[in-house]
Parts: sequence; structure tokens; C-alpha cells
Amino acid sequence: MGSPAFNPILPGFYPDPSLCRVGGDYYLANSSFEYFPGVPIFHSRDLVNWRQIGHALTRESQLFLHQAKCSDAIGAPSLRYHQGRFYMVTFNGVTGRNFYVSTTDPAGEWSEPVALEQRGIDPSLHFDEDGRVFLTTNGTGWNPVRGLYQCEIEIETGRQLTPTRFLWPGTGGSYPEAPHLFRRGGFYYLLAAEGGTAECHMVTVARSRDPYGPFESCPGNPILSHRSLMSPIQATGHADFVEDHRGNWWAVFLGIRYASGSFHNLGRETFLAPVTWTNDGWPLVNDGQTISLELPFDELPPLHPWPSPPARDDFDAPHLGLSWVFLRNPNAGDWSLTERSGFLRLRCSPVTLNDLASPALLARRQQHFGCTAATVLEFDPVEEKEESGMCVLISNDHHCEIAVTRREGRRVVIVRRTIGDLSCEVARTPAPPGAVRLAIQADRENYHFQVLDERGQPTVLARSPVRYLSTEVAGGFTGAMFGLYATGNGTASPNTALFDWFDYVSH
Repeated sequence: MGSPAFNPILPGFYPDPSLCRVGGDYYLANSSFEYFPGVPIFHSRDLVNWRQIGHALTRESQLFLHQAKCSDAIGAPSLRYHQGRFYMVTFNGVTGRNFYVSTTDPAGEWSEPVALEQRGIDPSLHFDEDGRVFLTTNGTGWNPVRGLYQCEIEIETGRQLTPTRFLWPGTGGSYPEAPHLFRRGGFYYLLAAEGGTAECHMVTVARSRDPYGPFESCPGNPILSHRSLMSPIQATGHADFVEDHRGNWWAVFLGIRYASGSFHNLGRETFLAPVTWTNDGWPLVNDGQTISLELPFDELPPLHPWPSPPARDDFDAPHLGLSWVFLRNPNAGDWSLTERSGFLRLRCSPVTLNDLASPALLARRQQHFGCTAATVLEFDPVEEKEESGMCVLISNDHHCEIAVTRREGRRVVIVRRTIGDLSCEVARTPAPPGAVRLAIQADRENYHFQVLDERGQPTVLARSPVRYLSTEVAGGFTGAMFGLYATGNGTASPNTALFDWFDYVSH
């Protein structure tokens, strides 16, 4: 029995995985929706241990997110490698267009976007052995016939070379999507997701001798689904396949884990399972068995763990760490790492966490049910509208924050809960003099909002149930995020907040 591998391989809000192999190295991309920069890129040498090396979309010219709604914008990227170059193709729900970017260095800068003519979402590229490049999408939003569609493109320009043709309707499940075309032996295989992205999610496959079909449905469909199963992993679907450098096949796919009851707050996560092939050439995911959280993979490449990232960000690097993201396209004047050395400075933007704009907010994913996020804040509000602190949010209308502000002439710490169109301060206490240490501790049931003394001992001001920041309540396709923010609550203010450090510790 080999060394165990643990699912999820990417915990937290990392949905819609797509991957490719270059020799003994593996690269993976995920959806990022309304967050900037977009499409995180990961690197692995064993398919289990991953480290983030960059983002594919780092400039506003690549990533237009203005007024992006929650879970809008960048979804379902596809990552491919061909003749020394990486290609990431995706759909932007704000602009309504498919596009791709490319690079020779996935950890560096990617090209300006190349627009694609074929509509639909979940675009994927296949570089065929005969030199043709196929673009496959689903028909959502432009064709009344649900299913998967395809054309050929010129990869240098994105120009469409052939008419768009219908490929396959799926097996009858709702929302056939997430197509990936690949070749094995004498067949073209077409992966799809069906059943929606919740508990009925599933992976299906069809094959044909011709890239345009007709496609024959696998007699074992769905080849992956946890619908109706009592498993800690639910909503499994949206898979991509890769053959490793030793000839074994693997699937990455999304799934969810409930925090408590039927509520999940970490978002759709990335999981891994082995793929084998039947004698008549059909894929079997995990031999048709339920996927487990702990999987002893005898066939895995030798494990290659990366150094663990530090728990504390001291904000003393010249650039933000890769775990940090903004909501929508950030305003350059709202934040700085250089205005005061060793501190993150946030300006009190008029934009609030409720707005469909870009607040003065830096956020990172919650990746564990049990964890604590903490910071130390220097902030002296002058007006009652000025506030700064920490938040946990899943959308612009589902979030909670612990913040320093001013009430009735006094500097105070408040806790606010916003659930849909209901918003209420649930706690208030005088702020200690000087810098204030704030923390949000999470478990499977609640978020605990705390003020820490100089020894790190907490005083809990309020609790908020996890279910109010779950997908089942908030909707959408993202997950909970911890953030540092500053706002003037509708009023532009020159006041600034300084954060000395930020900790994220799992427990």
C-alpha cells in the first residue's frame, strides 16, 4: 500500500479545476469569478501537493470586473500546454465573451486576451495530433438546444476556421457543461458535467472516432457522481483528466464538504481520484467506487511536498502574497505596502462591502473548517462613518465584520452581521487604546468575533452561525473569505488604516 493522499487536494474556494502535464510537472487552474487577480495557477510534482505560483489574469486589460455580481465573471477555465506554450481559455460573464491568454512561463505574466467568436461558456481547447485546434463549449445563453458545441480555431489569432457544430446533448441530465475533448488510442473522448453544480452534479463521457462525432455515450455513465450517497464529499463533478509521466491516469474534479447539517461555507473544492480503463476502452473513476477523504494511491508519483507557507504575513515584502485577492478591479490608491514600511495601508474608501464595486479590501480564502484569522490594526476614526477591521464574507450581501469605528464620540469595536437585506450591529465595546488586535475564529458551527489582549487572550464579542455564510443561504459559486478592509461608508475620507500583520492558522 502506498503513501496515503488526502482530499481535497486544494481545500477552500478552488472550483472547476483544469490541469495539464509538462514532463514530470503538473499545472492546475481554477475559477475565480469576481476576484482579482483571476485564475490562480498551481504547480505540483505528485498531483497531491500543490503550491500557487501565480495568476493567469493580473491586469485590468485581461480582466474586466467592474460591477461584476457575486459569482459572475471568470468561470471554468481550461489549462493546456502545446509546443512550449501554456494556454488558459475561459469565459467572462461581465463581457459575455470567451477568450484565452498564453505564456511560456505559467508563474510569470500572461499575454493580452485573444477573443473567441464561438459563444457559450466553459470553453476548452484541444490540440490535435494533426495540427488542428478545437474549441469546445456548451450552448448556454445562445442556443436553445442544450448540449456541447465545437469549432476549429487558428491559435495564433483566435479566428474561427469552421462553423460551430453540435456535438452531444449529454445523457439527459440538466445543464450539460464543462466539456473537455481529448484523444486516447483511436478515440476522441468528450468529458462533460451534468445535473447542475449541487448535489446532483455528475461527470459523463462519450467517445467517437471523429472529433465531431457522432458520439457514443459510455454505458457506465455517470462515471463519477456522489448523488444519493452518504459521503463527506458531495456535489462531485466538473472533471478534467491527465495522464501522468508514468502512464497512469487521474481525474481532478470539484466537490463540497458540509460544515454542519446541509450547509457548506468553504466553497467548491478540488479533489483527485485515479482513472483506469476497461478492456473496451471506457474510463473508470476510482474503479466506480465512492471517493474518500483519505486515499492510498499506490500509483501516485513519489510524493513531493512543498514548504508550508508561513502562518503570518508581516506585509514586509515588496508585493502582496499570492493568497491575497481583491473584490473586482481594485483602485490603486486604496491600498499600499510602501506608504509605511512593514504595514498594509488601506484608505477609507466610500465603497462598502455591500456595494457592487471594489471596496478597499484584501481577502484570502478560508480553507479549513477550524481556523483563526487575526490581525493588529492601527486606526483612529474621526467620523462615525469611518471604520476598519476584519470581515468574513461570501458575497456582497452575506458577510460579518469586526471593526474599529466611532460611536457617540467614542472609539469602539463593533460586530456587524449582514444577511441579505438585514444588517445589524450585534455587539459594541470600547476600543482599547492604541493598536487593536482583532480575530475571527471559525469552527463547523460558528464564527467567533474576538478582541485579543497583548498576550493573545481573546474576549468574544459575538458569534454568528456558519450557515448564514454558506452557499445554501447566500447562493453563488464562491466560498467564505477572510478580509481586511476600510471604508467611509459612502463618504470619501482621507483617513487610513494600518495593518501590521495578518495570521491564518488552521486547527
